[in-house]
Amino acid sequence: MVQLVGSLRKELADSISTCKILVVGAGGIGCELLKNLVLTGFKNIEVIDLDTIDVSNLNRQFLFQKKHVGKSKAQVAKESALQFCPSANITAYHDSIMNPDYNVEFFRKFMLVMNALDNRAARNHVNRMCLAADIPLIESGTAGYLGQVTVIKKGMTECYECQPKPAQKTFPGCTIRNTPSEPIHCIVWAKYLFNQLFGEEDADQEVSPDTADPEAAWNPEETAARATASDKDGDIKRVSTKEWARSTGYDPVKLFNKLFKDDIMYLLTMDKLWKKRKAPTPLDWHQLENSACPKEGTPASGLKDQQVLDVWGYCQLFQHSVETLRSQLQEKGEGAELVWDKDDPPAMDFVTAAANLRMHIFSMNMKSRFDVKSMAGNIIPAIATTNAVIAGLIVLEGLKILSGELESCRTIFLNKCPNLRKKLLVPCVLDPPSANCYVCASKPEVTVKLNVHKTMVLTLQDKIVKERFGMVAPDVQIEDGKGTILISSEEGETEANNSKFLSDFGIRNGSRLQADDFLQDYTLLINVLHVEDLERDVEFEVVGEAPDKAPPPQTNQEEVNSITNGNKDSAQPSTSSKAPSEDDDIMIVDSDEEDGAASSSAAAATSGTKRKHSDAETGETSTKRPRTDQSAADNNDDDDIIALD
Repeated sequence: MVQLVGSLRKELADSISTCKILVVGAGGIGCELLKNLVLTGFKNIEVIDLDTIDVSNLNRQFLFQKKHVGKSKAQVAKESALQFCPSANITAYHDSIMNPDYNVEFFRKFMLVMNALDNRAARNHVNRMCLAADIPLIESGTAGYLGQVTVIKKGMTECYECQPKPAQKTFPGCTIRNTPSEPIHCIVWAKYLFNQLFGEEDADQEVSPDTADPEAAWNPEETAARATASDKDGDIKRVSTKEWARSTGYDPVKLFNKLFKDDIMYLLTMDKLWKKRKAPTPLDWHQLENSACPKEGTPASGLKDQQVLDVWGYCQLFQHSVETLRSQLQEKGEGAELVWDKDDPPAMDFVTAAANLRMHIFSMNMKSRFDVKSMAGNIIPAIATTNAVIAGLIVLEGLKILSGELESCRTIFLNKCPNLRKKLLVPCVLDPPSANCYVCASKPEVTVKLNVHKTMVLTLQDKIVKERFGMVAPDVQIEDGKGTILISSEEGETEANNSKFLSDFGIRNGSRLQADDFLQDYTLLINVLHVEDLERDVEFEVVGEAPDKAPPPQTNQEEVNSITNGNKDSAQPSTSSKAPSEDDDIMIVDSDEEDGAASSSAAAATSGTKRKHSDAETGETSTKRPRTDQSAADNNDDDDIIALD
């Protein structure tokens, strides 16, 4: 006879009370998950989150109250969860999961890891750490009314990175700087402007007119005489935007006239840009001020954030926000920098005002603060009930794992509307590992197309090895028979190489590089494919396979747009690759968390002797198992999962 403890078998209840689990993220899903775990009977829980509590979290992250604003999410979540079960042993870390302190040995302490994250870098990192430690990982995410839970186990299922991820949506620099045609172009420009004026300057986020725009094909010598930019309100000298702003004392009027008058007049001298486009119309502060009509006493209807102001209203908002941000910089002291945050009112006001003024200049309809915030922060409204459903499903999948029934685990999709079989929750059999995955394959390998004469070592390190392939503290050596070290994770060891080109080290077409991340216990072989020219603004392309490998079998699945609740740019594809016959049957979501649990990269590798984990890989399943729902054998499989465009 089966002995029960509450609603659970005694063996499972005992396992729950003794096992140790790790929860990564303590935001919307994380709060619900912690509550569920302690109420289910889990006693040994560790939770990590780098973020602090913001007022905007309180509508759905129910372990937090107004008095907790500004405090550590992990610490407050622990304290609140303990009120449900004071006997639980919960350890909270206010830290990044990508900190080298949380190495493979740290992950091996746990029987199970549960992700409640919001960004690609952190998800990739936890995926690799769980693979290296051979610990089951439950991945989850929500996007509005949509949600997803899946289980990842080394050698048995696809890992988080088995399926290709859609690239972050970017726009050509010349479009942002010279010829915006959509509101999002102006909003991106305004965010760049914030960083150029008040934050960390980035050469890739320049906001001044791009004289190198190939479409313009203009001759500066011939057109310079036609430039009538004013010398009074901010001389147009091609110096650092921040230096120029400081020289004016961050004078809002001078900033305004430079950005929205002088720079626009400078753009107008690029004649060819405006032959097939409507030319922009410069704005002048003093003309607008003189022509502004005094406002009537009747207040505008609707919520303040959803009102669209007139041009002079955005001029005043620009002035006020610049003055506020200038004061914040002064309070922080010399050399201080501000960080743009959609939940920081002055920063959001600045972007709203600057973006709308640029929209008006380029003949676009202006947007409300609410709309600008949604686009600038890539926000999809978070739904508390979606988080609750997904958190419950995470625990149910965890119970299967602890019962030793890993083969019964599923990827589960939460749909907005019932499908043709009246289902909101749709389970799918987990796919086996992808043979072409550059993370969980027995010998991960990729091919990168680049120009060895133009690509610097720093680009290889930051944009390719770290950003594209998700390494935290990489070591890269050339397979040239000498073991030449190109990049070292030890600080300062290869810093002199950063400004050199790959060709300076004898790297050419067909060269092979070995990249190791000892923190992640991960090795990747990179084949270099030299090409003279790539598309404009493209520094490299990942071919994805070694030159001597056959191309992968073609599938019907297309890349689909994915949505992250809180960060669209970081959205990920599902770990499930099922695509029965339609391309619109995969829902891809990320978490709703606004948590920064791993937003910062650890700069140094783990201290001490570097160790390689034994390279034991289990075999891959070659045949597909049937779906959980027996009725799925019919031709309506396409309705089980929904797609987001």
